[in-house]
Amino acid sequence: MAPDRSLVIVEDDTAFARTLARSFEKRGYHVHVCDSVQALTDFLERDTPEFAVVDLKLGTGSGLECVKALSARDPSIRIVVLTGFASIATAVEAIKLGASHYLAKPANTDDIEAAFGRTEGDVDVPLSQRPTSIKNLEWERIHETLVDTDFNISETARRLGMHRRTLARKLEKRPVK
Repeated sequence: MAPDRSLVIVEDDTAFARTLARSFEKRGYHVHVCDSVQALTDFLERDTPEFAVVDLKLGTGSGLECVKALSARDPSIRIVVLTGFASIATAVEAIKLGASHYLAKPANTDDIEAAFGRTEGDVDVPLSQRPTSIKNLEWERIHETLVDTDFNISETARRLGMHRRTLARKLEKRPVK
């Protein structure tokens, strides 16, 4: 790939963002890091990157908002969404909003750069033979509701019919990041 490719990284974990930025800079990318939805919005007012890496969970915000903003700015931006817990609901929404690819953390620079290059689906992806467990189904439902409520814990607990503290304990065991 040619040098001086522009990349924006939207990540609120400063250590991870710094490491990822350095790695992409070594590969010839011009990198800008944003730590929130607002920082990305401000950046997009003055620049349009060719590539974007977006963390799904940004403090109190959602990376899905960033995907929407990037795609609205220029639908040709190659957007890769990273998440600490991949769920079907967020993967589908990310792709609908304009993401090119969706990767579960930990993902390295090689994985992300390979995802930038994938423009077609892969019919040879192996289908899972393992049935989904009840715990995974529960977690996917919790995560789907979190996305629907824009990561509002109280509203998510209300919609799921559980006590807020119960939901908070479940999230501590398996954090959304």
